[in-house]
Amino acid sequence: MTKSKVAAALLCFFFGCLGVHRFYVGKVGTGILWLFTGGLFGIGALVDFIMILVGSFKDKSGNALA
Repeated sequence: MTKSKVAAALLCFFFGCLGVHRFYVGKVGTGILWLFTGGLFGIGALVDFIMILVGSFKDKSGNALA
């Protein structure tokens, strides 16, 4: 199932330090890592947000967000 780029961007913007956007796209392992490290101290969440906006962020299966 294709995940929404807009939904992932909003989740990352508001809850990026908790890794909610990573759980949304099925990346549970890194979602837990983001949860316990505050989005890798905020830097990982920022990188993810930029990657979502430019379209290079993929879901667990390697599919681009739509």
